[in-house]
Amino acid sequence: MSVYTLALESSCDETSAAVLKDGRTVLSNVISSQVPIHRKFGGVVPEIASRHHIEQVIPVIDQALEDANVKLEDIDHIGVTYGPGLVGALLVGVAAAKGLSFATGIPLVPVHHMEGHIFANFLANPTLEPPFLSLVVSGGHTMLVHVKDYEEFQILGQTRDDAAGEAFDKIARVMGFPYPGGPHIDALAKEGNPNAIEFPKALSEPGNFEFSFSGLKSAVLNYLNSKSQKGEDIHQADVAASFQKAIVDVRTGDFVYFDPPYIPLSETSAFTSYTHEGFSFADQVRLRDAFKRLSDTGAYVMLSNSSSALVEELYKDFNIHYVEATRTNGAKSSSRGKISEIIVTNYEK
Repeated sequence: MSVYTLALESSCDETSAAVLKDGRTVLSNVISSQVPIHRKFGGVVPEIASRHHIEQVIPVIDQALEDANVKLEDIDHIGVTYGPGLVGALLVGVAAAKGLSFATGIPLVPVHHMEGHIFANFLANPTLEPPFLSLVVSGGHTMLVHVKDYEEFQILGQTRDDAAGEAFDKIARVMGFPYPGGPHIDALAKEGNPNAIEFPKALSEPGNFEFSFSGLKSAVLNYLNSKSQKGEDIHQADVAASFQKAIVDVRTGDFVYFDPPYIPLSETSAFTSYTHEGFSFADQVRLRDAFKRLSDTGAYVMLSNSSSALVEELYKDFNIHYVEATRTNGAKSSSRGKISEIIVTNYEK
């Protein structure tokens, strides 16, 4: 018998509810975003975020149940983010979850925000099992975590100051871009030269797994202020590209593994629901380009994808290996079975 979970999240500026089947299949995922509301303030205003959570939490839950074609009485347990996050925003989600649990008798499961980020990997890769290494990067957190078991974690390193996402937003704001600034920096960086400006790296001490982004942020701000005071031209695309490179810089000998949403083999197998707007073919091309750039740095790079002609064409300059895998995320049990996948590497076995 299947187990159904109603999951609630309200830690920042998005009210979301999802229904999951057996922990790894997403039946519905409804998100009410407040980005347009907070954009005029240049960032999230906690009090305003809380008010909008109050307005949206019940409609979002109702919509998630409707989209999943599941009734509240079918739910086996309710999961809710209890922290870290904005206190007022968190309280709305927790209060709603507690109320539903108390009224229905459905067990309530509190979920740590960072564990939620880590466990999202199980949705993208249903066959994933601990132990594994997880890099958690968000607006408020950056950490490297050894996931020893489902409830056993070891933090190997984390940011000493600003998180990576926070640094992106702050630099974007100084450069005149609206909130959230990360997508604007990313888009602009594609037009610039990542080697134009030498900014300090965020993780540069051998044997140390901690991060520090405040020095990088200060270096970018000092560069912009110095250029402005001297009346010199600022090539924003080069600044964005150099800043982004410093954030995600990979060095010779590092190992990088990509497990993106796979290129669909048919119209009924479009695995694009793990992101807000899907993962398009253009995104696959960008990923291939990133694969090439990392390979050129001397890093060991591996990627998995569907066994398709498009993947073969994209990665024809690299080593392609074919493996058989068991598909476990099909909606119908009859559709599950052995499928062929591709493993791409820039090195020999």
